[in-house]
Amino acid sequence: MSLKLTILGCHSATPRSFAFPTSQFLEINNRYFLIDCGEGTQMQLRKHKIKFSKIKHIFISHLHGDHFYGLIGLISTFGLLNRQTELHVYAPKGIKEIILLLLNISHSRKFFPIEFHEIESKNSEIIFEDKNVIVQTIPLKHRIYTNGFLFIEKPKEKKLNIKEIEKYSEIEICDYHNLKKGKDFIKENGEIIKNNTLTFEPAKPISYAFCSDTAYFPKIVPLIKNVDLLYHETTFLEDNHELAKTTQHSTALQAAKIAQKAEVKKLLIGHYSGRYKNKDDFLQEAQTVFKETELSFEGKEIIIEN
Repeated sequence: MSLKLTILGCHSATPRSFAFPTSQFLEINNRYFLIDCGEGTQMQLRKHKIKFSKIKHIFISHLHGDHFYGLIGLISTFGLLNRQTELHVYAPKGIKEIILLLLNISHSRKFFPIEFHEIESKNSEIIFEDKNVIVQTIPLKHRIYTNGFLFIEKPKEKKLNIKEIEKYSEIEICDYHNLKKGKDFIKENGEIIKNNTLTFEPAKPISYAFCSDTAYFPKIVPLIKNVDLLYHETTFLEDNHELAKTTQHSTALQAAKIAQKAEVKKLLIGHYSGRYKNKDDFLQEAQTVFKETELSFEGKEIIIEN
C-alpha cells in the first residue's frame, strides 16, 4: 500500500510565470484523484506527465477562482480529446450550474458524461467510497462554504502465515479466504486455532488530509487525528496575523499548531501569499512548533509507503 502526492500548484490568488494556484494529484491504493483545479492545472498535468485518462474524480474545496477556474478548461480539453469515460466532480453547490452554463454558451464539445456531486452539509460526510478508498469532507472556516478532504485507504486483508499453516494438515487452500478475513480455524475434533496464530496483521491504512483555505480552526483536529500526511494552507506568516484573521486564512504557525494537536506524521504547507519572497520563512516559522514540516512547491512529490 502506498500514497503518492504530486503538487501541481501551491500559491494563492493569482497565477504567475513561476507560480500556480492550488491543485494536487493524489495516487492512493491504486486510485487517482485530482484535488482542486486552479488556472494552469492542465498545463501542469502535462508538464509532470500525468495522463489525463487517469482523472475520473475531481474534488473542489470551494468556489474561489484560484481553486477551480482551471476546471472548465480541463473539461473542455477532455471533450477535444474525445473522452468517453464518465467524470465525477465533487464540489460545493453551484458547480453544476457554472460548468454547464459555460459549456452550453461556448458550444464546447463534450462526448462524455459528467456526474456532479454537490456538497452542502456543514458536517463531515463520506462523499466517495469503493473497495479501496474512502473520502470524507473536512468542514473548514473560510469566507465562503469550504471543505477539506480526508482520503483513507480501506484496510487490507490479513496476510497468511504459511509456515504456521503448514503445521496443520486439515487447513486447505479453500480455508485461506476465511483466514484472511480474520476467522479462527476449527479442527474436526473441535479444537480452535486462533487466527492470529495463522496470520499476520496487514499494514496500517495510509491517510491523507487536504485542508485548503481556512482560518485557524481546531475543530478539525478530531477528523485528522494521526493522519500520515496533512496539507494545510499557510497564506501568511505571524507578522500578518490580523490579516489572516480578517481574510479567514491561516499562518504557518497556526498550521503547525493544528498538526501538533492532531499528532499527524507529516505536515505539508502551501498557498503562500505573493507578498512573501522567501518561502523558507514559512518553513522556519512552522518548525518552531512542528518539526516534521515540509514546503510545497510545483512538481514536488511525496511518497508514503507502509
